[in-house]
Amino acid sequence: PPAPPPARPPGFTLIELLVTLAIVAVLAAIAVPTTADHLRRGRITEALARLADHRVRMEQYFLDHRRYDDGAGRCGHLPPLAGAADAFALDCTATSTRYVVRATGRAGAGVQGFVYAIDEADARSTPAVPDGWVGSDRCWVVRRDGSCG
Repeated sequence: PPAPPPARPPGFTLIELLVTLAIVAVLAAIAVPTTADHLRRGRITEALARLADHRVRMEQYFLDHRRYDDGAGRCGHLPPLAGAADAFALDCTATSTRYVVRATGRAGAGVQGFVYAIDEADARSTPAVPDGWVGSDRCWVVRRDGSCG
């Protein structure tokens, strides 16, 4: 009678490990950039909400004082200082009849290179974006292709 085939030792073959590694690498190559873009868009949305809120506060200041600046060349309502968790820092420039509030992306938050702005006429713009993004002087850009939010 023929001898029984030798028993296969327990464990995985090199081919099985390489196939598994290739599948994990493909999934990671898809998931990591998608996750980074999702986090970036969330931080951008937060910055745009802060800009819109500051605009409301500037308009309220104007209603109370009939000017946008404080008389010394600073915005009547100063934006809060950026905290450690804030991805964007707000700054404001004003005259008695005009103002511009900007949100600038901070290094280390994945949004460096982004600048968003709003003024007293509610004109929204994206004067600066990182490489690979399309900016706009008419809206707040929220996607790489220049789509407005």
